[in-house]
Amino acid sequence: MLLWKGGAFFNGIRSIAGQLYNQSRCLQRRFVSSQDSNERDWNADDVIRCLQGARNVVVLAGAGISTPSGIVDFRTPGTGLYYNLQKYNLPYAEAIFELDYFFSNPKPFFTLAKDLYPGKYKPNVTHYFCKLLDEKEKLLRMYTQNIDGLEKMAGIPLHKLVEAHGTFSTATCTTCLKAYDGQEIRKQIFADEIPKCTVGECKGTVKPDIVFFGEQLPNSFYKHVEDLSKAEVLLVMGSSLQVEPFASLAEMVGEDVPRVLLNSEPVRSFVCSDRPRDVLILGAC
Repeated sequence: MLLWKGGAFFNGIRSIAGQLYNQSRCLQRRFVSSQDSNERDWNADDVIRCLQGARNVVVLAGAGISTPSGIVDFRTPGTGLYYNLQKYNLPYAEAIFELDYFFSNPKPFFTLAKDLYPGKYKPNVTHYFCKLLDEKEKLLRMYTQNIDGLEKMAGIPLHKLVEAHGTFSTATCTTCLKAYDGQEIRKQIFADEIPKCTVGECKGTVKPDIVFFGEQLPNSFYKHVEDLSKAEVLLVMGSSLQVEPFASLAEMVGEDVPRVLLNSEPVRSFVCSDRPRDVLILGAC
């Protein structure tokens, strides 16, 4: 865990930015609108100065922040989770997160769940950086697409965290909708059993509260969406911003709000943008 004291806080941020530059030969790019063409390009130092004064930082996090912890991302060709799902003989990779396929054959999902269940992996420097933002009273909210629970393990308070694509911490019977604690079904999952409801004669399959394709996002996602209008800095970390409605969050901050993308590759929301304060830092999180 990284710890910085007092005034060393922003030296720590500068150090993290430096690590990103050095380990990935980072490429920076700022997109300048015609109205702003005389202003010099923004860079990481400008972002750090913004963070110094900001009290409302919003973080959007994707699978890329967890890859240094040993968790594979979803979409990288040859190594990503979807590529590795070939061993489950799925009709197509995304089927493992579709309800129709789950109801007909839940076994592949629960086999995969053993690898994804929280506890196997540990938070890394990016998670603790976000925790540090919270400790310094700068983090307004952290929205994450991840279901690995590493944000909670790093100490991000639950009221500051929106797990947009669900969690293993809770589960629900798909038949009678009885709520379960995630730990209640963990033992069955790791014993290669399909968790079943214990209410009377129900016997419905108990599914972790992971958001499958076509399912509604958790209420917290919509409850806190007004955060984006309050944001002073937006940090997008390790997300390709391909999945809606999560991806649309990046468009909901003010036009003059600095948006910083820390990712392995550019994403459309930034490449096609004419926002004057967009900064790209490309490389590993």
